[in-house]
Amino acid sequence: MTDLITIRRPDDWHLHLRDGDVLATVLPYTSGSFGRAMVMPNLQPPVATVEAARAYRARILAAVPAGDRFMPLMTAYLCDHTPPDELRRGHEEGVFSAVKLYPSGATTHSEFGVTDMAKVAPALECMQAIGMPLLLHGESTDPAVDVFDREAVFLERTLQPLLRDFPALKVVLEHITTEEAAQVVRSDHSGRLGATITPQHLLFNRNAIFTQGIRPHFYCLPILKRERHRLALIQVATSGDARFFLGTDSAPHARALKESACGCAGIFNAPTALAAYATVFDQAGALDRLEAFASLNGPRFYGLSPNEDTLTLLRAPQAVPDNVALPGGAAIHPFLGGSTVPWQVRPARPAAPH
Repeated sequence: MTDLITIRRPDDWHLHLRDGDVLATVLPYTSGSFGRAMVMPNLQPPVATVEAARAYRARILAAVPAGDRFMPLMTAYLCDHTPPDELRRGHEEGVFSAVKLYPSGATTHSEFGVTDMAKVAPALECMQAIGMPLLLHGESTDPAVDVFDREAVFLERTLQPLLRDFPALKVVLEHITTEEAAQVVRSDHSGRLGATITPQHLLFNRNAIFTQGIRPHFYCLPILKRERHRLALIQVATSGDARFFLGTDSAPHARALKESACGCAGIFNAPTALAAYATVFDQAGALDRLEAFASLNGPRFYGLSPNEDTLTLLRAPQAVPDNVALPGGAAIHPFLGGSTVPWQVRPARPAAPH
């Protein structure tokens, strides 16, 4: 049994940091362990311009605790009429690392998202030409589609035509939740299709939402699925397949907003994500493949070098607090809060000088 594992410092390829006091509160849980993070743009108003992204990046960097080596990678929020030249300029100036497509109405603050793929064809053509990745929230928003089927329907109705019509476009299916999504990625050998997987979709199936009542802190979008889907995700995540990589989709909401009559979708997992991933890989007998999933596959997909510094995970029980306090008396309930996780994360160590 391995009780200590040292890996290259990981990156989080799907992260929500919010803004203001929430940003300042949640950022240290990421920056202390992760070298980079792909920051989602669904603020209010959304981060849809180069200037907005540059300003948001500056606010994030100002909130990084002293001593943490962390780089936020910014994304552009794709709207129906996003000018292609804005994306090109942001890409050329090193501000935009990727573009995020939310189907309008799919999730938190997606009301400015895409209503018709035909409307964003010029933007997609531009992205394809300059090698700018498209990050997809892959769910159908057709009200006739069952909430548990939205990902599978999106794959058929939206993703397959997208891949056909833009054959050179790099695409990441974010936070995949189904066996069908895993199979779509595995069957593509072009090198342009990747997928992120969250800790909650690896650890839990949809029963967690309904155990002895409604459990709002297990509610996220895409929603947790059946056990067969969870097992399929574990299989691909722990397989060493370079097309699958870490993306927490950590999404903080004040506890009162989660526990309301119309609770927000999102799970704040930044404090426990690495311990959760280690637990999954350990249970699968694949700790030797955790580094590839967490630290190598994502940089390879995005054409970046892996982080040179390292991070150590120790098999030792760790109690997870029930709340993370926010200024003003509010609190956020972290993923696995109130329980004990079997792994601890030791701080990242700088690489030795060359």
